[in-house]
Amino acid sequence: MFVPRTLRVAALLAVATALTATGCGSSDSGGSGKVSLTWSTWGSPEELDRFKEFNKDFMQRHPDIKVTLQAVPSYSEYHAKLLTQLSSNTAPDVFYVGDDNIAKFVSSGRLSPLNELMAAPDSKAKTEDFFDGLYGGAKTKDGQVYGLPNDANPEVLWYDKQALKEAGVTEDPATLNEQGKWTMATFLEMNRKLKGAGKAGSIFYNWYGSTYSMINGFGGKVYDGTDFVATTDLKSREALKTLADGYADKTFLVADNLPEGDGVEPQFIKHKAGFLAGGRYIIDTAKKGGQEANYDIVPFPSQTGAPIPAAVAASFLSLNKDSKHAKEAWTFLSEFVSKEGQTLRLKGGGNAVPSVKGAESVVLEGYPAHAQTFVDTRDKGYANYAQEAGVPGLTAEINDSLMKLWTGKVGFEQEMSDLKALVSTKLI
Repeated sequence: MFVPRTLRVAALLAVATALTATGCGSSDSGGSGKVSLTWSTWGSPEELDRFKEFNKDFMQRHPDIKVTLQAVPSYSEYHAKLLTQLSSNTAPDVFYVGDDNIAKFVSSGRLSPLNELMAAPDSKAKTEDFFDGLYGGAKTKDGQVYGLPNDANPEVLWYDKQALKEAGVTEDPATLNEQGKWTMATFLEMNRKLKGAGKAGSIFYNWYGSTYSMINGFGGKVYDGTDFVATTDLKSREALKTLADGYADKTFLVADNLPEGDGVEPQFIKHKAGFLAGGRYIIDTAKKGGQEANYDIVPFPSQTGAPIPAAVAASFLSLNKDSKHAKEAWTFLSEFVSKEGQTLRLKGGGNAVPSVKGAESVVLEGYPAHAQTFVDTRDKGYANYAQEAGVPGLTAEINDSLMKLWTGKVGFEQEMSDLKALVSTKLI
């Protein structure tokens, strides 16, 4: 499962200690005749429990393979540790990589290309099984694939019916969307009413998912071919200016900057905000409030009410090029991301959406009411733009630069100039 990087410092030190192996890499299991594999990821305690279930199921089907999970507590620590392990030839056989880090790992030359393995007749993970827009930086310009999207989190707008009602909003966003009337103008008017009622209109995380989805909603462009045009395209500038003005007058809140004790969950479940941008993982927040019926989802709006492409958070499962047991490692990787593997991991209220075709039933299990929106957004969405995802660290630098604008540390025109200069020097 993948979520915005600001959510990834998980409270799982105890769980990680219990799950983490003492060594790295793979080896034969001391005379037992079994091949021993390790794989690594970050995640919440609930996710790690699901991974343990998958490991158990996999080993029952493959009694000749022993699988050990290495869990790392925080997202940032995870990738730094993994790079160190790769450089010292002590890395796990298979490992997760986030979409904002995948380009760095591809360029390291330490990942095994997967195209031939996927094309094999007995492969459990075929190229055509996955939505092309979800590969992001895991696919190079020449078509080589170095990581498979293990699942996805389409960026949608969760909304609080009670908060909207208290602000005098009488129309239901999901109903408007079904009628083709869910427009940016309507969304912004609802935000104004929420602000007038003493609530926040919307909460956004400072990442490309929310920012670029808003640009798409205004009809703007982030890239035109290989050129970064978000700072010059008139509709894109309008979207960014709307965000900046909304943050300035507290119509919008930056989730990353909310104070401890009054963060995203308290804001949303106490009806202090009308909208919260995020993925399927917000299900846990809604359920903690004990008022699940208050919440539903709707896609990001457009100017006309027609559907738009929206961002899809993704992470990838990659194969260590130096694995001593590449065949068995691929068996594990391919089954993990297969239809059956994703169904096992995500059923029963899992907090992500399958990246593979044919497993949609796990999303449509009954909550929220318009769960189909997750599937529709995934089908039309993208895991960051290839131009950006292919440059290590660029997305993080863009986010950091925009944060200066969101927090009022620089003016709008200055930020547009600074951001254009930043991206122009990085694009290749």
